[in-house]
Amino acid sequence: MQQRQLGKHGPRVSALGLGCMGLSDFYSSSGASEAQAIALIHRALDLGVTFLDTADVYGPHTNERTVGKALQGRRDRVVLATKFGIVRQTGSNYRGVNGSPEYVRAACDASLQRLGVDHIDLYYQHRVDPAVPIEDTVGAMAALVKAGKVRHLGLSEAAPSTIRRAHQVHPITAVQTEYSLWSRDPEDQILPTLRELGIGFVPYSPLGRGFLAGRFKKIEDLAPDDWRRESPRFQGENFSRNLALVDKIKSIAASKGCTPSQLALAWLLAQGPDVVPIPGTTSLARLEENLASPGIALSGEELGQIEAVAPLGVAVGERYHPAMAHLING
Repeated sequence: MQQRQLGKHGPRVSALGLGCMGLSDFYSSSGASEAQAIALIHRALDLGVTFLDTADVYGPHTNERTVGKALQGRRDRVVLATKFGIVRQTGSNYRGVNGSPEYVRAACDASLQRLGVDHIDLYYQHRVDPAVPIEDTVGAMAALVKAGKVRHLGLSEAAPSTIRRAHQVHPITAVQTEYSLWSRDPEDQILPTLRELGIGFVPYSPLGRGFLAGRFKKIEDLAPDDWRRESPRFQGENFSRNLALVDKIKSIAASKGCTPSQLALAWLLAQGPDVVPIPGTTSLARLEENLASPGIALSGEELGQIEAVAPLGVAVGERYHPAMAHLING
């Protein structure tokens, strides 16, 4: 697996990481069994993945425990990232945020315990808390670095001005935001800001929450409890119009001799050496498919073809439904 530098002063990681969220939450309550999830993580490590991404909100909490079990005896092979800050209410779709210094400290200790590790390599604030100055939150995160509990700091879905303010308190190693062929918004302000400051970029949902893989033909293809059913881009006319984009990507992929997923990931990797996508899956076959994408080189002509069918703003519908959209730090 190719390696990339995560930020100017961050760790070297595999060109593709593994997003672990879907192993235990959100896409279906059935998800993967713990044994299946551990087997998939082990296969990813065997194929050269050195970057794992989880969060305390996934499960909640169960994902960190599963990742921790998978890393027993393999901890030194992995750059481990987790996140804090989103607060869930049991039995509700409501999501809140908490960025208070007291919560930062408590959340980190709880994650360390669940993961069964003595330090977290990359600790993200999952969503910015508008009620707490970012300087206070990052100040508490910086204290975790000083205490040896955390090695590097990150932010997720943070606005450029927030990133700049945070970076003045303590160097930010990476910023995580949704980025794919149907979510290209970061190109406007986020990516230029990160490159100016020497911060790495970690795109989550690099396959458009699975839509760009071309497996969905109708909303009924999703499990009844799959939260994507609530996503604006998966609903009604938006779903049908977005399928047209996938058909065009499929056509380009077929001419390239690769799958739509591989094309979408190869395109992301071609956006710069500071880009480290973290696709997730519960399938060993799709894991292996995804991890072949760093070996796919796209010519200037091919990148132009992709640009023509998937320009900025091509997707129809908002990224999140209102219950989650209010958490984005604009």
